[in-house]
Amino acid sequence: MTQPAAPIAAVLEQLRSALAPGRVIDDPTQLATYDCDGLLHYRVTPALVVLAHDADDVRLAVRACAQHGVPFVARGSGTGLSGGALPHADGVLLVMSGFRAITAVSARDQRAVVDPGVINLDVSARTRPEGYYFAPDPSSQQVCTIGGNVAENSGGAHCLKYGFTAAHVLAADIVLPDGERITLGTTAPDAPGYDVLGAFVGSEGTLGIATSVTVRLTRTPAAVETFLVGFADTDSAGAAVSAIIGAGIVPAAIEMMDALAIEAAEAAVACNYPAGAGAVLVVELDGPSDEVAAEVAAAEQHCRDAGAFEIRVAANDEERQAIWRGRKSAFAAVGRISPDYIVQDGVIPRTALPEVLRSMAELARERGVRVANVFHAGDGNLHPLVLFDERVPGQAAAAEDASGAILDLCLEHGGSITGEHGVGADKAKHMPKMFTAEDLGTMQLVRCAFDPTGISNPGKVFPTPRLCGEVPGKRSAAHPVQAAGLGEVF
Repeated sequence: MTQPAAPIAAVLEQLRSALAPGRVIDDPTQLATYDCDGLLHYRVTPALVVLAHDADDVRLAVRACAQHGVPFVARGSGTGLSGGALPHADGVLLVMSGFRAITAVSARDQRAVVDPGVINLDVSARTRPEGYYFAPDPSSQQVCTIGGNVAENSGGAHCLKYGFTAAHVLAADIVLPDGERITLGTTAPDAPGYDVLGAFVGSEGTLGIATSVTVRLTRTPAAVETFLVGFADTDSAGAAVSAIIGAGIVPAAIEMMDALAIEAAEAAVACNYPAGAGAVLVVELDGPSDEVAAEVAAAEQHCRDAGAFEIRVAANDEERQAIWRGRKSAFAAVGRISPDYIVQDGVIPRTALPEVLRSMAELARERGVRVANVFHAGDGNLHPLVLFDERVPGQAAAAEDASGAILDLCLEHGGSITGEHGVGADKAKHMPKMFTAEDLGTMQLVRCAFDPTGISNPGKVFPTPRLCGEVPGKRSAAHPVQAAGLGEVF
């Protein structure tokens, strides 16, 4: 076995003596199982893996890394789709998935205290008997962790009405990159001072690691109505979305799938969506019973006015789950119709949906690839799936090119390069297209305030790392990190 370099060897020795047997992994075969997250085409094998079971484990590992200048990355279930949990080849990967206790639930106060490795859906399973649930619902909620949701500020189908993870986190215990433990936020409803917790949520692990999270619980609605709508094309479905939102109706969720995404879902889970549909909407409304009944009637009429040829209303929970099954399976389902695919994540104004979808289809044709569209139509958060076959020479490059062009298209229409999947390693090179050098420099000053040595999830979010302490501004020569071969300017 190759001997580790001096800094990582020192961390290995220090952690092996401090942690329980089996908590530190350095066997190359075992390390290889952690070489990527849900974005499979980025792979890096970490130098060490630490299986953290409590806050003390995290603090010990981070302190050892800080002492020896070794980078570290935190990982939950590894479901992220931007390479945010991609390991560092010369660093430590802290695996938090074994750290999963729900330590307190206070329904009267509408909050729960959970470990970062707690599975998203488990919070709701624990609290629903008391009439509450955890609202953020990523498609991976059966396996993704609260710590990962906090790092990425995850959304989900119901974020249109209920907001992203940031709106549901009251406080968090943090291990800073130097190993110090602090608490951000408060259980008070409206605390004074800077919203430092708000900076931490969505920082993608670059500011430290959460070891406990106090989440806000949402009251289970009195009524929930879900219906499936078939349209001839995405233009008609998009017109219905605009009409519903424009009428002042805010559904809990309003999701769209195009014909190719429907084909994949049918192949995977036999969801029995309307035959011949060029697009479907999954619409869900919740709230007081009378209000929901009135809004359902109005939303259905808007769909008919936009050209809907079939509307199927769920009569019970079983039928509701059947409607959602196709949408929830969509990302994995495309594996049934394509050997390889790239999941993209961008945002546009919802009024631009028809034009952007047409442009997306055109750019895909030009590059010889296909794009299946699944997205949160209510807030314009697109999830195009670029389909290709890596065995065909040039197709992987064409798919990457199409994926980048889709993000450019989002920006051209006043949107964003990410809605909920994060920037990670995958989109760092696109950040200068959305932000000025001054904007990026200011963001990095925040990172430097938390992590002056740059060891917490380095190489993510920013295309070129800034040396903490340097003054933001234009450079006439190469950045020192670029000159050393550790970073790249895009």
